[in-house]
Amino acid sequence: MSLRLILIRHGKSSWDDPFGDDHARVLNERGRTSATAIGEWMAQEGYLPNIVLCSDAARTQETAKLVLTSLDPQPKLQLSGRIYHASPDTILDLIHQQTSQTVAVIGHNPGIGMLANALVKTAPKHHRFSDYPTCASTVIDFDVSSWGQVKPRSGTCAAFVVPRDLIGTTVHDIE
Repeated sequence: MSLRLILIRHGKSSWDDPFGDDHARVLNERGRTSATAIGEWMAQEGYLPNIVLCSDAARTQETAKLVLTSLDPQPKLQLSGRIYHASPDTILDLIHQQTSQTVAVIGHNPGIGMLANALVKTAPKHHRFSDYPTCASTVIDFDVSSWGQVKPRSGTCAAFVVPRDLIGTTVHDIE
C-alpha cells in the first residue's frame, strides 16, 4: 500500500490593510484565481484527497473552499489552529496521526515549503520549488503502509505545480 500527500500553500492574500490582523487576511483576486486553478488541476490529474488538513486562517480556509469546489468526491475538511504558521515538524506530527490513504495540507510558508523540501528524496526540476510561492502544490507518494512511517527524504515527488504553470502570467503579475 502506498500513501499520497498533497502540500498546498495558500493563495496570494490581500494586503489592503497592512495593519490588519494577519490571521484574518483574505485572498486577493489573483489568489482566488490561483486556488481555483489548483483545484481544477488536482481534479484533472486525479489527485483527490480523502481529507484536507487546513490552517484556520481566513486565507487558507478560502483557498480550501476554492480548491475543494473542483473535487469530486469532496474530501473531509479539518481546520486546525496548529497549522497556522506551523513548523515542518508540527505539520508532520499532524500528518502522522492520519489514517486516510490520501491527505492534503493547506498551510503557510515557510513551514509548508520546508516540509515539501524535507520529505522528497529528489526535488523536482522546477525553479520555484525551493521558494514555494503562493498556491504552490506538491504531490508526494510514499511506499509505506502508515503515516507514522513517513520520514524526511522518504517520498517521491509525483508532481509539483505553481499557478503560473496552469494560468500563465501577465506583465502586472510579475513578482
